[in-house]
Amino acid sequence: MSLSIPCVLMRAGTSRGPFFLRDWLPEGDEARDQALIGAIGASDPLQLDGLGGGSTLNSKVAIVSRSSVPGCDLDYLFAQVGVGHRSVDTRPNCGNMLSGVAPFAIEQGLISAQDGTTTVRIHNVNTGSQIEATVRTPGGKVSYDGDARIDGVAGTAAPILLNFLDAWGAVTGQVFPTGQRIDLIDGLEVTCIDAAMPLMVLRAIDLGLTGRERPAELDANKALLERIEALRLEAGRRMGLGDVTNSVVPKPVLISAGDTLDSITSRYFTPHKCHASHAVTGAIGVATAFALPGTVASGIARKAGRHALVVLHPAGQIDVAVDIEGEGETIEVKSAALVRTARKIMQGMLHLPGYVFPPAAPVPGSASPAASSAVRNFPQHELHIIVPTSAGGGNDTMARTLTRKLGPLLGQPLVVDNRAGANGSIAAEYVAAAEPDGHTLMFGYIATHGINPAMQKLRYDPVADFSPVGLIGYSPTLLVVPAALPVDDVASLVRLLRDAPSPMAYASAGEGTVPHLAAELFQLQTGTRLTRADFSGAGPAIADVANGLVQLMFPSLFTALPYLRSKRLKALAVAGTERLAACPDVPTLSEAGVPGVAMTQWYALFAPAKTPHSVTRQLNTALNTVLRDPEVAARMQAEGAQVQTSTPGELHDLLLAEGERWQDVVRQTGLRLNMAAD
Repeated sequence: MSLSIPCVLMRAGTSRGPFFLRDWLPEGDEARDQALIGAIGASDPLQLDGLGGGSTLNSKVAIVSRSSVPGCDLDYLFAQVGVGHRSVDTRPNCGNMLSGVAPFAIEQGLISAQDGTTTVRIHNVNTGSQIEATVRTPGGKVSYDGDARIDGVAGTAAPILLNFLDAWGAVTGQVFPTGQRIDLIDGLEVTCIDAAMPLMVLRAIDLGLTGRERPAELDANKALLERIEALRLEAGRRMGLGDVTNSVVPKPVLISAGDTLDSITSRYFTPHKCHASHAVTGAIGVATAFALPGTVASGIARKAGRHALVVLHPAGQIDVAVDIEGEGETIEVKSAALVRTARKIMQGMLHLPGYVFPPAAPVPGSASPAASSAVRNFPQHELHIIVPTSAGGGNDTMARTLTRKLGPLLGQPLVVDNRAGANGSIAAEYVAAAEPDGHTLMFGYIATHGINPAMQKLRYDPVADFSPVGLIGYSPTLLVVPAALPVDDVASLVRLLRDAPSPMAYASAGEGTVPHLAAELFQLQTGTRLTRADFSGAGPAIADVANGLVQLMFPSLFTALPYLRSKRLKALAVAGTERLAACPDVPTLSEAGVPGVAMTQWYALFAPAKTPHSVTRQLNTALNTVLRDPEVAARMQAEGAQVQTSTPGELHDLLLAEGERWQDVVRQTGLRLNMAAD
């Protein structure tokens, strides 16, 4: 079979590649990636059968859509396609391709242009960071003509200003993900930094180099490349990126002195070949390491303010304006801006070859007979829903409410399997590694697929390792205390906490759960100090609060409602944006004078990644049918949860939005977990 799709080929910065609207590509990540492999011609090193240029610099793809992230106009997903191997990596970012996103989106009607210039806020899906792009739009139309010149590109073009707003720690959660500004790896000092792109920075002199070598000279040094790759693999592990053998991040960088005190020389690898010029995101990372003290690239001490820095590369230089705040060791880079250019090369229909859509993984709507047979026979045996918390809690109760109707509807027994521990990671890793046939599912929720990824290093990816099935519902969060505690409102609780001779305790359902995070935010907002009492789930945690053994908790309404009805607990506030119909007299925390602690828990069903789309659609249909059952909806509402159905795609969008939201919370509060994946 073959497929024809719209495509715009653009030169963006010093890169070139096809730009697609997400709607132009086949549904589902697997079919999408097959289309990208065909578009670039990744199957052979010369990429003769596609748009690629036989180099990683010309094997790049930009996928653009309207953003679901509040405050952003566009979502930009970057894909690095293999050269000589059929692979697609969406973990890195590309700042050069980024420069083409705004003009492409304006010309495709996603954004309305202003007369003169148009500024667009872009959410980079790969890293969760946000960038403002300003393009020239005289008369409300994109202009590619201008007098701006960037090294590595012939001629001049209209300037495109890129202002990176929050790229620091976007991938790993920390600017220095190892916890140190200099690490010793195999006898060499390196700086592992996450600033727009995860980098491993080395001094060229430590490898017996000047740092001014041409890319071809470095590429010909096989021993050097092998040494750099060995260092990169260890750096990736220390940065929490896992085994990076088949990943293009972190990128290795060799640095040496620049021509002035405000310049630094860089040789950037992609990662197994030296870049002919330099990546924009890499320039942001190098400039950050150069501006901050204590790294292998550190320059002169710099005071707070804006500094015009220069990254010298084989084809010229990239000028980066960085804004620095703080003093001494607390100094940090808050934003960075630079100028790029772009040009539309052609627009038309792209014809994809049939061989990129093998029978085992067809484009949706063209399933092979074998696949169709497997789908017709689903489910073939007993199904398991893996619950990441202990029995008796809200998650467990909700899962068991569903299984009573979902099993009979699917025609097979459906068993709830509680696998608590490691803050949900045990359950998540189990499901991620399960056979992707739809028989093993996960009852995921805000902690496992929202908060955890922002707060700790994990051995699973909440987006890449799962196939979304559908939302189940929502439940607001409450602040509750034992009935015997002598307080009746938030103000009196705060006074009690402040006056107590020793810190009182709050109940946590595990590190990174809503009860944990809400209590930590509550302390920050009220200036109080509490000790954490950890439990293996919300069920045992709230039981101890009801028994007066712990002084407060932030459970879901679903978990708290039975204890509120029996008057063993008192609800002092709602950790949400509005009061609840079930507790109309209970104010929100904001109304009680404690802003910034608004949390609504959500619950959803997931299958392992690569579960056939037809199976997830069948599961989604069955799940939504059960959730529309008046008895199920009434049961969940009576327990404090509001039913909410969705498509798999809508759940996927929720995951992306939640990832960005919790990364913002972590950046604002500085909260991090002690747990880390090995």
